[in-house]
Amino acid sequence: MERALPEGARGEKEEKEEERVLVSEHSWRPCPTARRRLRGCLEWVKRQLFRVGEDWYFLFILGVLMATISFTMDIIVARLYAAHTWLYREIGDIGVLKYLSWTLYPTALAAFSTGFSQSITPHSGGSGIPELKTILMGVVLEDYLAIQNFGAKVVGLTCTLVCGSTLFLGKVGPYVHLSAMAAAYLGKMRTTVTREYENKFKQHEMLVAAQAVGVATVFGAPISGVLFSIEVMSSHFAVRDYWRGFFAATCGAFMFRLLAVFNSEQGKAVWAGCTPPSPLPSPCGIFGVLTPTPSFLSPLPETIAAVFKSDLQIDFPFDLLETFFFVILGTICGIVACAYLFCQRWTMVAVKKNWLTAKLLATDKPVYTVLVVLLLASITFPPGLGQFMASRLTMKEYLTSLFDNRTWGALAPNASGMAKPGGLWQEWDHPSATIYGTLTFFLLMKFWMLILATTLPLPAGYFMPIFIYGAAIGRLMGEVVALLFPRGLHSEGPPRPIIPAGYALAGAAAFAGSVTHAVSTALLVCEATGHLGHILPTVLAVLVANAISQKNQPSFYDAGIIVKKLPYLPPIRSRHIASYRVAVEEFMERQVVALAKGDGFQEVLVALDASADTEYPVVESRGSPTLVGTVSRSQLVTFLQSHEHPQAPQGEKLATVGTLGDDCAIEPIMLQFSPWTSLHQAYHLFQLLKLQRVFVTRSGELVGAVSRAELRRAIEELANPK
Repeated sequence: MERALPEGARGEKEEKEEERVLVSEHSWRPCPTARRRLRGCLEWVKRQLFRVGEDWYFLFILGVLMATISFTMDIIVARLYAAHTWLYREIGDIGVLKYLSWTLYPTALAAFSTGFSQSITPHSGGSGIPELKTILMGVVLEDYLAIQNFGAKVVGLTCTLVCGSTLFLGKVGPYVHLSAMAAAYLGKMRTTVTREYENKFKQHEMLVAAQAVGVATVFGAPISGVLFSIEVMSSHFAVRDYWRGFFAATCGAFMFRLLAVFNSEQGKAVWAGCTPPSPLPSPCGIFGVLTPTPSFLSPLPETIAAVFKSDLQIDFPFDLLETFFFVILGTICGIVACAYLFCQRWTMVAVKKNWLTAKLLATDKPVYTVLVVLLLASITFPPGLGQFMASRLTMKEYLTSLFDNRTWGALAPNASGMAKPGGLWQEWDHPSATIYGTLTFFLLMKFWMLILATTLPLPAGYFMPIFIYGAAIGRLMGEVVALLFPRGLHSEGPPRPIIPAGYALAGAAAFAGSVTHAVSTALLVCEATGHLGHILPTVLAVLVANAISQKNQPSFYDAGIIVKKLPYLPPIRSRHIASYRVAVEEFMERQVVALAKGDGFQEVLVALDASADTEYPVVESRGSPTLVGTVSRSQLVTFLQSHEHPQAPQGEKLATVGTLGDDCAIEPIMLQFSPWTSLHQAYHLFQLLKLQRVFVTRSGELVGAVSRAELRRAIEELANPK
């Protein structure tokens, strides 16, 4: 006999049946066999594509993406700079208006760059390479590679570059930071696509490749980009990092060159289809005297190229006797680099300690930027002091003019040379001062102006300015040698003329290499200019300059780490035998908070209160301190939450009393130091394995620990005594 269901029960049953029918109807799809076969084909394609490793696809995307962004940024910078050029020319000969147009335009852009970037993130200022070096050494810097910083850095860097030679700043360092942020974001996408757990080693490989991509997409030089990034960023790299970085850098450089060629062809088409109106200067040209362009909104084929064209096509570019002058050039660059590094580090510290500048940098960063940029723009005003330092040239034109194949000392007395179009060297030939005077004045003024510009809290790179500064040193010496030996030097055979441009190439590589402690700048010069004739004297000058600089001063980026007090291990500069005798027991931490396997609630609570370490060593017992492993702080907190306090009321007991060894997973020790391990061995292991803390044992018993703080203190006090 069927029993009648209550009204409420009958309604619930009908709702469940209706829900089951709806789910069944929505779960049905047409052509299940075809869909299953298509899904199988897609899985097969995915397996075939990822057989070589999915990382290569993301490295390709990284290179193409950063090249496209770099090219787009260069176009925007060229257009905005051309607008400033047009404004300066159209104002006329009114001195006050010309001064205001020259100074207020870069001042406003620099203030906007500082305010916009700093309002979004405090990590957007500077180049970013010191922080990236710290991250690659295993130190975690919160939110530094967050993708929200990307837009702030792009906008701020674009405004900085539009300021041109007034600020005398570049884009290499910030663009490396941008590339690292893009790599970190692509790494997260890779874990989402492949449905794998986040791997720290994969992240490190992507960041290493990002450094090479950042340099390669600025200069269009993949080989030297990889070598320079590896030299600057870290001292230990795996071989696979070379290949991955080279692949990504090659993709980026190739894409950048491809876009530049496309833009050049488009510019030629515009020239062929229209008649240019009144001459407007190119964004990379000086004001009113260079090759005209249709308008500042038309394609500009000569402004976007990353390489610096050189016409040094000579069978015998230098004589063997000239190597003596290249050695002198390397010595001068090394000495000047030491002075520059010392003064720059001293200025950074002084700006932070001065009450006025420290207050402005803490509360009103745009105001500080306005004051500094207004001073620099006033000094570079062309009718004023700027006429003695070729201030109307842009950053690229500085290098293009300094790499000129002709000898300026021979061209200056010749009036016919003044009529040649595109004579950038004419900006260095002032009527009341010779080219030697203008080059010397440029070097003296830009020395302190560049140091002052490095204190600005806006996104900016510092490699291109020192590159140009070194080229000016080499050009001045080349012109002096050509003046002393007008018929050239020759050890045998006919006389060969002196080529000052070769000295400019060597000077750029030597000074930039000595400031950054890199040798790959010699190859970077060759890739950027396409000239290999002076590779041997350039390498010689770079080696001499590095020998002087590395002995006396930390690199530019290491100095930034020191000033910012980042948790980074300084290099061991001492080569005395006494530094190799420094053992771990001399600087290790002896008071280490350790736990025993048989410890309970009270002992674990005391250990957590006594120290804030992320992991704690575990010994066999209190009477036998044999190190057996480590346990994380999170596990200890979980242990406390799941066990009762000895003095808790009876009603609040959570569980029975347990021990650490029974309820916590103890991780085994993979690496430990002996008290007699040398400082150099500990340093190299920390660098190679990205270690944060290592325990010291004697015959298996725990006697101490070494962290990055103790190791850094030992290097500063014992290995590198002042």
